[in-house]
Amino acid sequence: MFVQPQGFRYLKQFRLSPSPVFTYEIEDIELEKSVFMIHGENSTVIQYELRKTNHPESPKNVGLEIRVLIAFRDYHCTTQENDAINSAVQERSGLASVTPYQGLPNLHLAHNAIELRKTGVWYRNREYEAERERGLDCSEDLFSPAVLRFDLRLRRQAAIIASTERRDVVDALDYRRAEVTRRREALVACPIEDSFAQSLTAVSDQYFVSRGDEKTVIAGYHWFGDWGRDTMIALPGLTLPTGKYEIARSILCTFAKHVDQGMLPNRFPDQGKAPEYNTVDAALWFFEAARAYLAYTGDLEFVRDELCPIFADIVSWHARGARYGIKMDESGLLTCGGVGVQLTWMDAKVGDWVVTPRRGKPVEIQALWYNALCIMEDLAGRCEDGAARKRYRHMATLAKWSFNRLFWNEGLGSLYDVVNGGPPDPSIRPNQIFAVSLPHSMLPEDRARKVVQKVEQHLLTPFGLRTLAPSDPRYRGSYTGSPTERDGAYHQGTVWPWLLGPFITAYIKVNGGREEARRQAQAWLSPLESHLTEAGLGHVSEIFEGDAPHRPCGCIAQAWSVAEILRVYVEDVRGLRPSTRSSGHPAQSKNQPAGIKSFSM
Repeated sequence: MFVQPQGFRYLKQFRLSPSPVFTYEIEDIELEKSVFMIHGENSTVIQYELRKTNHPESPKNVGLEIRVLIAFRDYHCTTQENDAINSAVQERSGLASVTPYQGLPNLHLAHNAIELRKTGVWYRNREYEAERERGLDCSEDLFSPAVLRFDLRLRRQAAIIASTERRDVVDALDYRRAEVTRRREALVACPIEDSFAQSLTAVSDQYFVSRGDEKTVIAGYHWFGDWGRDTMIALPGLTLPTGKYEIARSILCTFAKHVDQGMLPNRFPDQGKAPEYNTVDAALWFFEAARAYLAYTGDLEFVRDELCPIFADIVSWHARGARYGIKMDESGLLTCGGVGVQLTWMDAKVGDWVVTPRRGKPVEIQALWYNALCIMEDLAGRCEDGAARKRYRHMATLAKWSFNRLFWNEGLGSLYDVVNGGPPDPSIRPNQIFAVSLPHSMLPEDRARKVVQKVEQHLLTPFGLRTLAPSDPRYRGSYTGSPTERDGAYHQGTVWPWLLGPFITAYIKVNGGREEARRQAQAWLSPLESHLTEAGLGHVSEIFEGDAPHRPCGCIAQAWSVAEILRVYVEDVRGLRPSTRSSGHPAQSKNQPAGIKSFSM
C-alpha cells in the first residue's frame, strides 16, 4: 500500500515532554514539532522550531508550509467531498477564521506565518487503518481552506493555535509554560512516590469535562461521551486518592440533578438530546461513589442535605418498581430486564440481538443493591433517623439471606451469574467478584474466599479479568472483525483491566490484608505499568483480547481503567485507605507503608 505523504521517513525521535514532541531530520536540517491542548478549552497549540542545521553550506532560506486540513464532523462519522461547505476564510493580522457548516462552531487559527494563501481544495481518500480493521468506513475527504507559509530563518519558531475561541499566537509559549506547570503541580497530589502512581495521577484529570457549570467524566477516548455507570465507577479512583474533592462533589451534583424515577442516566447523548436511562446499575454505583467521597472528606453535611433525599427516592423507586422491570421482589433482591434491552454493564447489543441479556437477577446487581442498603442504614444512623435505619437494616438482612440461598453454586464453589426463576446461569464470569469486593458483602468468609479463587483460576490475565471462562463454548478469545463480530466478543472472553480493581480489593480482603497478598497484587499490576508505554501513552486501554498475548483493543484511554488501577494500587496494594478525623480530612493509615505520603491536611 502506498502511503502519502512520506513525512514519517524523516522522523528521528519522539518523546513526551510532557506532551508529544516529534523531531524530524531532513538532510542537514533538524525540525522539532510539539502539540498540546490548553487545559479546559477546545484549543490545540502546534509549534515548530528549527533546532539546528548541521552543515556550513546549509541554505540561508528555510521555509515551512503548513496545509490546513479539516473535517468538521461527529467523531463517529467521516466527511466526503460536498458542495455545502463554506470555503470562505476570514483574515485579520495573525488570525484566520473559517465557518465550514452552519450551526457548527467557528475554527480560529492564530498564527505567526508570513503568508496565508487561500486554497479551497479537497484532499480525497485519506485512509484510516484502525477503522479498516474494525470494519468501519475508513476513507475520508478533507477540506483545505488555506496554506500557511513560515520563514524559519527569519523566525526560528512557527506556531499555530487552532481553537473555537479567538486566541493570540504570541501567547503560545505562555500556554506551554502554564501546561507544564499544571502537570507538574498535578503530580504533587499523587499520594505515593513512585512512577506507576505518578503516571496514572498525571493522566487522571484528562477525563474531567464540564457539563454546564458542573463536572462530569468522559468514559473513554476517542469515541465515548459521559456515561452514568462509567462515571460513578471511575469517580473514586480519579478524584479521591489525589485529593480532587471539589471535582468529586461537582460530579455527584451533576448526576444528582438528572436522577429520574429512581434511575441515573446511562449516558448523555450528543447534541443536547434527552438523557437515556437504560441501566440498572448506574444508580447503585452512585451510592458507592458517595460513600467513598464521604470516607475521604467527612463531608456529611453535603451527603445528608444534597444526596440522602435522592438516595431515599432511588430506594423507594426500586422497591415499588422502576423502568424496564427493575423491582425488588418478595426475596428482597432486585429483578430487572425485558425483551431487547441490555441493562447491566455487559451491555453489547447488535440490532435486536442482546449478546448477554442477563434478565432476572444478575449477581452484581444484588451485590450493589445490598451495598446501597447498608450505606443507607449507616447514613440514617449518622442522621439519627432510627426508623429509617431499622427499615434499611431489615431490607438488607432479607436480601443477604435470599442471596446466599439462591446464588451459591455448591457444585462449582462459586456464585451463579444470573438467577431468573428457571435454571440459574452457572457461567463463570467476573460479575461475582463484586459480592466480595464491595465494602458491604453478603458472603461468609469461606464462600468469599472460594469466589476469589474461582475468578483467579479461570478469568485472571496479566491485564485484567476475562468476561467469560475459556472453558465455556461461547468464549471468544479474539476481538477482531466487523462491529457485529466484535460486539459478539465484547463480553464473551474479552479482558477488561478495570476489573482488576475489584478483584485485587477482594483478593487482599479475603487474605486479611497480609503483606504477601499485597506483594502478589503488585506483581499482578506490573504488566499494566509496562502497558502505559503502548496504545494510549500514559493511559490504560479499554479492553484486551482474551487470548495471549492479549492485544490491547477498544479505546486507547479509558476512565474506569485508569481510575480503578490507581484506586486499588493506592488503597489496597500500598495500604493507604482513608480514615476520617474530626477535621473531616482523611488521615494516614496506621499501617501505612514506607514511601507513602500522609493524607493529613
